[in-house]
Amino acid sequence: MKFFVTGVNGQLGHDVMNELFSRGYEGVGSDITPSYNGIADGSAVTTMEYVALDITDEEAVANTINSIKPDVVIHCAAWTAVDMAEDDDKVELVKKVNAGGTRNIATACKAIDCKMIYLSTDYVFDGQGEKPWEPDCKDYKPLNVYGQTKLDGELAVSEILEKYFIVRIAWVFGLNGKNFIKTMINVGKTHDEVRVVNDQIGTPTYTYDLSRLLVDMAETDKYGYYHATNEGGYISWYDFCVEFYKQYGLTTKVTPVTTAEYGLSKAARPFNSRLDKSKLVANGFTPLPTWQDAVARYLKEAQI
Repeated sequence: MKFFVTGVNGQLGHDVMNELFSRGYEGVGSDITPSYNGIADGSAVTTMEYVALDITDEEAVANTINSIKPDVVIHCAAWTAVDMAEDDDKVELVKKVNAGGTRNIATACKAIDCKMIYLSTDYVFDGQGEKPWEPDCKDYKPLNVYGQTKLDGELAVSEILEKYFIVRIAWVFGLNGKNFIKTMINVGKTHDEVRVVNDQIGTPTYTYDLSRLLVDMAETDKYGYYHATNEGGYISWYDFCVEFYKQYGLTTKVTPVTTAEYGLSKAARPFNSRLDKSKLVANGFTPLPTWQDAVARYLKEAQI
């Protein structure tokens, strides 16, 4: 199979390209920059074919995908700066990228009859209650611009295509880019105490593990909506920070606070980001390893 992957300058796209290489698949990576500008770690993504692409340019997307003629498009590119998305001068751009760009990708996939995997988010839900969200739940109530635009992308994919996977993830971390673990470890090195919210509950997702699952999916025709985070139980951001500080060897004090007490975020966050992943097993896919194990493997690889 031949793959086309968007967003390879990011955490997930980088790992997807490496996973494709490790399995012997042909992969073409893309992002908005003239050339690949992620980490130069000697990995396969730096040697595989790359094309610059602005996904908001409908004609460019159509021409690029038609010329490459992939069997599968894995659409990782997105605007992910959640708080900045709330700025009045950014809202339209976020819509163009997350909703319009995704629609352009889906339309191009339809034209050549290829599969599409779209990465979405727990933020399409309102985060109320304590029951895990099921992948086929349609009770959408995004709390912020980012969540609404990712939902609009979901709706475009499901409206245009039949051969699609919509995979919702949460609390993402990987080697190529910024994430909560890197940020908090660097803060912890220079502070005696950090404050971390303990009333937002979910499970982290390690992009290295997720990339394996996405390629597994691409090898099947078990289309539909899925949730995919690491196993290991539902936790708070506070629990997450305590664990990776312990594994890293930091003795910085971690103080639990409520979202209201923390009070720094411009965009509203969901309290309940529990995602029900049972559909993965039901459809024959191997769950991701525990998040605790993922953290241990990540810290061995990351340059923090």
